[in-house]
Amino acid sequence: MTDDEQYVADSIDKWIRAGFYAQDDIERMVDDIIEEDADAGELKSLIGPKLRAKLREERAWPAITDCGRLDQVFYVLHEQGICALANAGYTMSDGYSEVAEAVAQAPDGHYHAYCFYHGQDVERAIEGHGVMLAFGDLADHGERSVAAGQAIAGALRQAGFLVEWDGSIDTRINLPLFDWKRRAATA
Repeated sequence: MTDDEQYVADSIDKWIRAGFYAQDDIERMVDDIIEEDADAGELKSLIGPKLRAKLREERAWPAITDCGRLDQVFYVLHEQGICALANAGYTMSDGYSEVAEAVAQAPDGHYHAYCFYHGQDVERAIEGHGVMLAFGDLADHGERSVAAGQAIAGALRQAGFLVEWDGSIDTRINLPLFDWKRRAATA
């Protein structure tokens, strides 16, 4: 396997572990990153068996995983007017764009703040380094941003997460002991 093909194979592993993508999605993502001289058929043939192996692993997982609990917290935050997005793009910049899009699609005045994690955060979590959450006030008001961070950190603690955050708008909220187990997406 060439270095480029190994990169694609490693990406397939990450996408499967992330749990956000069905097989068809992963095949399209492979098409987006594969080099012309790589064996697309061989690489795509890795997807099905790896997904089935993950599904077998999932049988031993607890009924509610950390990912499930975080999804529940995000739902509560949404109900409180905090736009909470999972896997919001790949970078911080992408996350801010996704928040802007979600806020634009919501009823006027529904959201006053946001929080999200992006694809790089997912990769960190898969590697066992916890999850980092960006947050803030939609109007970028300092005191209201801190209040949003406090509300988010409080909801996370109430859900049983260990939260590391220094109370500053300059520091993202960290869930250092987060065990990334997101069940496989279905088509």
